[in-house]
Amino acid sequence: MKPPVANTRPHSFTTHGVTIDDPWAWLKDANYPDVTDKDVLAYLEAENAYFEAAMAPHQPLVDTIYAEMKGRIKEDESSVPQKDGDWLYWTDYETGGEYRRWWRKPVVGGPDELLLDEPALAAGKEYFRLGAFSVSNDGSKLAYAIDDSGAERFEVRVKDLTTGEHLPEVIPGMLSDIVWTSDDSAFLYGLANKEWRTDNARLHRLGTPASDDVELFHEADEGYRVGVSETSDRRWIIIATGDHVTSEAYLLPANDPLATPVMVAARKPGREYDIDAHGDTLFIHTNDTDPMWRLCTAAVATPGEWTELIAPSPHFYMTGVECYADFFVVEGREDGLDQVEIHSYSGDAPKRIAFPEPSYAAGLGDNPEYDMKVLRLGYESMVTPGTVYDYDVATGGLTTLKVQEIPSGYDGDKYRTERLKIAARDGTEIPVSIVYPKDFAKDGGAPLFLYAYGAYGHAIPPGFSTGRLSLLDRGFAYAIAHIRGGDDLGQQWYHDGKLEKRANTFNDFVDVAKGLIADGWTSAGRIATAGRSAGGELMGAIVNSDPELWGAVIADVPFVDVLNTMLDATLPLTPGEWPEWGNPIEDKAAFDLIRSYSPYDNVGAHAYPPLFISGGLNDPRVTYWEPAKWAARLRATKTDDNILLLKTNMGAGHGGKSGRFESLREGAEEHAFVLWQLGVEP
Repeated sequence: MKPPVANTRPHSFTTHGVTIDDPWAWLKDANYPDVTDKDVLAYLEAENAYFEAAMAPHQPLVDTIYAEMKGRIKEDESSVPQKDGDWLYWTDYETGGEYRRWWRKPVVGGPDELLLDEPALAAGKEYFRLGAFSVSNDGSKLAYAIDDSGAERFEVRVKDLTTGEHLPEVIPGMLSDIVWTSDDSAFLYGLANKEWRTDNARLHRLGTPASDDVELFHEADEGYRVGVSETSDRRWIIIATGDHVTSEAYLLPANDPLATPVMVAARKPGREYDIDAHGDTLFIHTNDTDPMWRLCTAAVATPGEWTELIAPSPHFYMTGVECYADFFVVEGREDGLDQVEIHSYSGDAPKRIAFPEPSYAAGLGDNPEYDMKVLRLGYESMVTPGTVYDYDVATGGLTTLKVQEIPSGYDGDKYRTERLKIAARDGTEIPVSIVYPKDFAKDGGAPLFLYAYGAYGHAIPPGFSTGRLSLLDRGFAYAIAHIRGGDDLGQQWYHDGKLEKRANTFNDFVDVAKGLIADGWTSAGRIATAGRSAGGELMGAIVNSDPELWGAVIADVPFVDVLNTMLDATLPLTPGEWPEWGNPIEDKAAFDLIRSYSPYDNVGAHAYPPLFISGGLNDPRVTYWEPAKWAARLRATKTDDNILLLKTNMGAGHGGKSGRFESLREGAEEHAFVLWQLGVEP
């Protein structure tokens, strides 16, 4: 079967005096988000048919890897119960089940109570995702939200937990969390507007139609998003608004939701902050003076008058603060490694929880009560499966509650992990977390899988993956490059990979690959790599710049049509993305910068490595036409005969297929593609 060829249709536009030809612009359906254009659908279906035909000979390998991955998952998995008020809450899966069930039982003893049956809600649906899940303060009601298309427009439903019946009200088009008022007669939420932006906070009173809901807050800036949450003591509801670089928060008494919201501090470009409360004192976590963040306090009565409590540190990146009745917890990263510190309100020296390995991921787990004496923690590393601990705040003792069970067996002694540093071309040392079989030979002959993200200040932790074992057990090393654009080493690390410094992200990744080659971990053409969403933009950039390094490249829902997307203010995310990428509509320098690296606009007439590209027809974050247009231009332009596959999920969104086993099969397909292209024995 020959690969599909997308027709070209003349289309051009001129911005800042520059004319751009885009002959595949027609792949964007003019009726989006309804995709009904027969030519568009025919092309996507032709690509899917080609994908199926190309992968068909390798289906036995896909099945083998899928069986391995599934065999490492405990099918009747359940979480560790956690107390919240008079109840213990937990989730589980039935054997073979794709989705969770949500349970509770009385702390004093009594029968298990099924709160929500996701498998029943998902029955007959191609896609299902549970969004917000919020039990009322008195434990009598459950408000939850579901998405059954992948479009991320959720529907809110309310269940009476005393009778098991659903209340009549249904709220469509929601995109937020759910927060109950103190008396449980109402809850706050936010609706997505027609551009899929949450620009509001609304109050819904039980027993009333959604059309009567009260808008408590409206955001006028089209680039901002509104969210609702609550302080740890549940006295205050927080309405927060902001974009990627600026935030503003309001306090609303949980017992008086119609009161006028009190602004904590007015938005100031480049200043972010978030808040919690202890008694009449606000704890304000902010980057106002330093990108490593600091902690301030303020009286609830005068929330804008901040006093520094913990100064910023050059080595400790403060990522969050949570208040409890007798102490507060500061989380962060020191030289890129997670830290959890317990602080007293009296000012005693903080206690830092010690973790056993030199490279790991750790943090607070589910701790719903304000008066916690024992904290739930999560821990893992690249060789240590996920572990749930209880930490006794008074004694400092750690109790292991659960270690991730791998039914098919796991011997951590078969693997080794290290944290490397590799110099980028500008001399900056890039941390690299790597795991490999203990008999791995650094002679340049082994395959290596290299992963990174590098955007939005999102760090990639050196955590555990059962799926990764299918590569390690076939002789791969697996490396995570902690490149600039993420905030692995602090917020400045993020700033150094965005806007006019965006090229650092791409260069860091390439230079890490070259450094690994130089140190004998692998060789050019023996590296498989993957990126998703903005990480897919990274994939598009590095195959344009250094195609010879990669033996197989996976780009999932890749953000590759960057210039066109940032020029289209009608798209859901675009205005809020300008602080991340620049606004090419108003700023010619931003236009020139984005045009210089946008993967779709820089496809060249040269050889490209084998490519596996995926998209989602209902994806509101990276629209389906971005990967489709990119694949079409690559097919028409590249000079090699290497395989290029485009797979579009016709019933899913940004996250791909939704069930736990269905998503595993997608991972198995990608692993099989890598083994096929690198010639690794199955």
